[in-house]
Amino acid sequence: MHDQTAEALKGHAADYIEAHFEESEATHIVYRGERLEEVNRTCSSGGNVRALVKGGWGFVSFNNLDKLRDKVALAVEEAKLASREELKLSLREPVVDVVAQFHPHPSLTLRYAQGFDSGQALSPLPSRERRDSATVPLAAKKELLDEYNDIILSSPKIQSTRIAYRDVRRKVIFANSEGSYIEQGKPDLTLRLTAIARENNEVQQAGLSLGSNGDFSAIEGLHHQVRELARRAAALLSATQVKGGEYTVILDPVLAGVFVHEAFGHLSESDFVYQNEQLRNIMALGRRFGAKHLNIVDDATIPDLRGSYKYDDEGMPASRTYLIHGGVLVGRLHSRETAAKMGEKPTGNARAISYLFPPIVRMTNTFIEPGNSSFEEMLSEIKEGVYVKDWYGGTTSLEMFTFSAGEAYMIRQGKLAELLRPVVLSGNVFVTLGNIDAIGSDLKMNQGGGCGKGGQSPLPVSNGSPHIRVCSCLVGGQEKLKSKDKNAK
Repeated sequence: MHDQTAEALKGHAADYIEAHFEESEATHIVYRGERLEEVNRTCSSGGNVRALVKGGWGFVSFNNLDKLRDKVALAVEEAKLASREELKLSLREPVVDVVAQFHPHPSLTLRYAQGFDSGQALSPLPSRERRDSATVPLAAKKELLDEYNDIILSSPKIQSTRIAYRDVRRKVIFANSEGSYIEQGKPDLTLRLTAIARENNEVQQAGLSLGSNGDFSAIEGLHHQVRELARRAAALLSATQVKGGEYTVILDPVLAGVFVHEAFGHLSESDFVYQNEQLRNIMALGRRFGAKHLNIVDDATIPDLRGSYKYDDEGMPASRTYLIHGGVLVGRLHSRETAAKMGEKPTGNARAISYLFPPIVRMTNTFIEPGNSSFEEMLSEIKEGVYVKDWYGGTTSLEMFTFSAGEAYMIRQGKLAELLRPVVLSGNVFVTLGNIDAIGSDLKMNQGGGCGKGGQSPLPVSNGSPHIRVCSCLVGGQEKLKSKDKNAK
């Protein structure tokens, strides 16, 4: 394969050419209530060629390697039609490597265990024997999900469920005209469980999202959590509606991680910054966005997380990039193209969900570094506030955000009080970052869900944070949901 691709990429009138080839196997299982809606196992293969000529890109995708040189030539011709101005990609020494699955250098594992440079440790990954999802029979996967579905449906006041399971194993080959040739294995697994409760005309729901880099054991043994999920959905039926207004808010690691990913992380993707003059002015390096205790990082080198890899989809090595350090904007995420255009260092953040798409700038594992506060200390200093956990949904528009929490409680006189119906947090991300007045020491990474951008979804990512306290945030209540269709995602 190495010789075949090297020969096909030679001798074309292009500034740069790269090729991707992929084989994948995937399993999908979906339930809606008692009905098993989907169960399948699929295989696919294909590739693409991307060529650069005077700043213009050509892109061709295909399903077999026949006449590969002709496909390269077609991509070059497309690039010539799009050419506009000279563009020199950031320099990169050729790499030849085979990576069956991402296993970091021992020094990276040690740095992970020590909490990187912050002096605080990430919450350790559960101690369990890894089970490759590709080796687990389809019947065993269905049997486990049947158990979870039965637990939810047998719980009081539960009307329906929504369960979506997906695992995929990909082998990806990358080659370019500079002499690089890289083979990588990229497994992934996700599970979303939703319990939908109903009483009279009132409908509420609760969800649980999990994921791993292909380790099936990450979703086994969840029977207690599933029962609690159903109990929480039922409890929301009689929960109190929050009175809208400005509150001191504590976010749990899951919701804080979603906040930093959605509200801030996407603004750090340099293709957005480069193309939007307003955003370039806002995201000026050196600008202060928070107190000195605020550090935000994107790191693809952390072992055993869904956003981790050794090389990105341009053959660039994974890296750890500070976005905010000491409250100051110090970096952003780059592809080779955006790094060259903006005169900055590439960060290895060019990613594609499959061979059908070209790589674009994407996050990996994005998180707020831990601080020194305990949850109890944060709580004790609040006379009246709101504690929000987990996520339900949300939207962003440049620096403005709206997020729905999956679970919320009032805080009164330094203690957790009554359960609330789902609440919505909204505001300006930069004002909110500046309002973070305490950061916990309990950093945890959320492995559930996936990222969408540019029509490419779901991309495996992780996000996380310790508990954080925001001294002022606008909080409102959601209107109650009227039918089960509105609750089933």
